[in-house]
Amino acid sequence: MTFRNLRHLRVCLAAADTGSITRAAEQGLVSQPAVTQAIAGLEIQAGGPIFERSPQGLFVTERGDLLLRRARRALALIDGALSDISPRAARIVSASQLQALIAVAEAENFSLAARRLGLSQPTVHRAVAQIEREADRKLFQRTSHGVVPTPACQAITRAAQLALAELTQAEADLADFDGREVGRIVIGALPLSRSVLLPRALAAFRRLRPTLPVTVIDGRYDDMLASLRRGDIDLMVGALRDPAPIGDVVQERLFDDRLVILSRPDHPLQEEVPPDLNALATWPWAVPARGTPTRAQIDTVFAAMPDEGPASIIETGSLLLMRGLLSQGDFLACLSRVQAAAEIESGAVAPLRVAIDWPARPIGLTVRQDWLPTRAQVQLVQALRALPDPAIIPDGSP
Repeated sequence: MTFRNLRHLRVCLAAADTGSITRAAEQGLVSQPAVTQAIAGLEIQAGGPIFERSPQGLFVTERGDLLLRRARRALALIDGALSDISPRAARIVSASQLQALIAVAEAENFSLAARRLGLSQPTVHRAVAQIEREADRKLFQRTSHGVVPTPACQAITRAAQLALAELTQAEADLADFDGREVGRIVIGALPLSRSVLLPRALAAFRRLRPTLPVTVIDGRYDDMLASLRRGDIDLMVGALRDPAPIGDVVQERLFDDRLVILSRPDHPLQEEVPPDLNALATWPWAVPARGTPTRAQIDTVFAAMPDEGPASIIETGSLLLMRGLLSQGDFLACLSRVQAAAEIESGAVAPLRVAIDWPARPIGLTVRQDWLPTRAQVQLVQALRALPDPAIIPDGSP
């Protein structure tokens, strides 16, 4: 793991800000040879010079700017969190200590954290104890089930996670500068993005970046949002929330989507144009679980039906299960038209032409407010923005 010596990064930032090894040494309370050594070490890791030397002083190179802008962002995150509890801690704590803190906070157990890091339990315990000593407070509450991070510890942990993610991004920036590919892109895929939106965007992206690893993660919205906010996920793609779920994320609308009612192609209701809305309640349904935006819209329609909707309902978020149910009987299902587009186009299911004025739902990107994407991440976002208007996808409207 490169770029994890926070003291070297601080010294190099001081050299960049002052343009002088002498003044950087004074500012960092180290010797001039120590500054020179720190710069030399980072230049080896960066794959080339990060400063140009001249009689007038030090000047940051283009390569150096890629590294130091990430370093500045990373250290600002760490300093902001640690300075709240101890100004000294912000200057003393190391990256390895922060990694130990993160591991313990996530595992809520020192032994499990040590195993995850490949270290001994005493080493991890000592690293956390050093941070607690500098902070002059306990960062974990001991319980019979393990250790629970305090609010102060949670703030430090999240800042450290984002800071280390920034330094990982620096590796990707510098590799791209040299014509290499390092790192990966992690996408949080919400249900409405998995069947059409992401496959098309990733196919276009892969033509630009044939080998860069891409990981697509699906799961509950709240879980992926937490992963996004701590830097484990680079961006989320899918239905946007109104209002935005929290102030430190930004949503970008790509297009609007609407729901569609589906059945097997030879369902009796396919012969009625449009089918009687009240008759829909007499058929069995497969719908998403309560608490999802899709189900909220469906329940509004159900409320207008006799006895407030159908008596036979199977709740599932699986498109595959819904398709299987539709093929096996007289089930009806209700999904996003984008989510169901591939199934409609293949003829596996068919939309019912029901006169329902479904509200539009914005589909788009969710990213951290201060996210600084790499060039490859920019290209992926551009591929998503360049997708054709999904209005061409059949929506089942009359």
